[in-house]
Amino acid sequence: MILSYIIIGLYAISLFVILIYSLLQLQLVINYKKDKKIKKEAPNDPKFWPKVTIQLPLFNEQYVVKRLLTAVANLDYPEDQLEIQILDDSTDVSKEYTENLALELKEKGLEANYIHRTDRKNFKAGALKEGLVDAKGEFIAIFDADFLPPRNWLKKTIPHFNTPKIGVVQTRWGHVNRNYSILTKIQAFALDFHFLIEQVGRSFGNHFINFNGTAGVWRKTCIEDAGNWQGDTLTEDLDLSYRAQLKGWEFTYLKDVVTPAELPVVLSAARSQQFRWNKGAAENFRKNFLSVARNKHLNLNSKLHGFFHLLNSSMFLLILLVAILSIPVLYIKFQQQSWDSIFYILTAMGLSTVIFIYGYWTSYKEIKGSGPLSFIKFLGLFITFFSIAMGLSAHNTLAILEGHFNKRSAFIRTPKFNIESDKDTWKGKVYINKRLSVINCVEILLFIYFVYGLYSAYYTQDFGLVLFHLMLTFGFGFISFKTLFSKA
Repeated sequence: MILSYIIIGLYAISLFVILIYSLLQLQLVINYKKDKKIKKEAPNDPKFWPKVTIQLPLFNEQYVVKRLLTAVANLDYPEDQLEIQILDDSTDVSKEYTENLALELKEKGLEANYIHRTDRKNFKAGALKEGLVDAKGEFIAIFDADFLPPRNWLKKTIPHFNTPKIGVVQTRWGHVNRNYSILTKIQAFALDFHFLIEQVGRSFGNHFINFNGTAGVWRKTCIEDAGNWQGDTLTEDLDLSYRAQLKGWEFTYLKDVVTPAELPVVLSAARSQQFRWNKGAAENFRKNFLSVARNKHLNLNSKLHGFFHLLNSSMFLLILLVAILSIPVLYIKFQQQSWDSIFYILTAMGLSTVIFIYGYWTSYKEIKGSGPLSFIKFLGLFITFFSIAMGLSAHNTLAILEGHFNKRSAFIRTPKFNIESDKDTWKGKVYINKRLSVINCVEILLFIYFVYGLYSAYYTQDFGLVLFHLMLTFGFGFISFKTLFSKA
């Protein structure tokens, strides 16, 4: 009986926290809708275009570096006011290739400086910080290797630094290979929600938003005033964003300026990216939340949003806990029929799923359009996304726990392969990680466990959780199959 109380208690607490998180997400959706009603005029171009330094942090990017440098070289901006810093930490053949490309840019008259480090201290943060020392620009634009800034990108962003309080201008990510596979479709689906709903909603509500590591511009003095880039978390972008806003700097988010990028096309690459993002978020919670909580200039609502923003990756831990406990809960419900009122309350907490559906539908129809057929396609994509996200929950939970318990690890880059259409392929290229780990075995065991959950519905004749268990079975089955049988 005591064990039953513990299981129900943990299950209820997890559902309750997820519900609170979903209600805050709903507030962001409402903010997004309010923001859409406001007519905004683009600021006037400055009389004199300021000096801009473009920083390109690279590490072993032989497949996409030429594409990146071509896009940057084609930016429409006064050449005498533009500096390009190629911050290359590469250790493979791409080093010499990239250095030669930099020389070609110089021969064309561009101020392109190739900076190579033999010591990857503090990884991307270290490279950005080292480049900043010699950066001549008043503003610092940053692009990761997989991004393709449009020709008018600087002239769309720089005018928004129209008050001295603006420290960052961040643009929305686009996806050049959205429809390449199921994996790219669900990644685009999730990122669209973040960039359309979360970023706009937080910006409208004057809550903390974040520079997304790329496709944005910093005021150089903002970086320096906030304490510069620091390498003690895996998401140095989120860290500096919070430190800057705590110092009073303001961020501007441009949802209508889209910067295309390449999504990871292989599971191992998506895993490494997810691991870094989720662990980094947990590390940032440890590092920055007390500063948020103690800040006297923030209202309670912003502090609450900041708490869940920094803790949002930890929802994977709660989702995994709910999933694992759901099968014992099914048997407790079967055996303790006098507890019906408790289970009605637990069922009501499932309202969070409806809120998430509403939020993701809001971002989906912004891009794909509304209507019955669009909604049916959306539901199929939402179920697929949610299933695979739950299938990654064990892997992401490991990252979250490492972050909260301060286990340090290297910055594992996300490999890119210059994939823009269905005809492009990653097969036969380097940078593929095929090593199996203990967590892969755990995922296989969880797949078997949730198959048992489907049997449990038949045994107890309680089919209330059968859709949930079907999604979990598919999610962990998909991840396990890809891990065991895919070449990546």
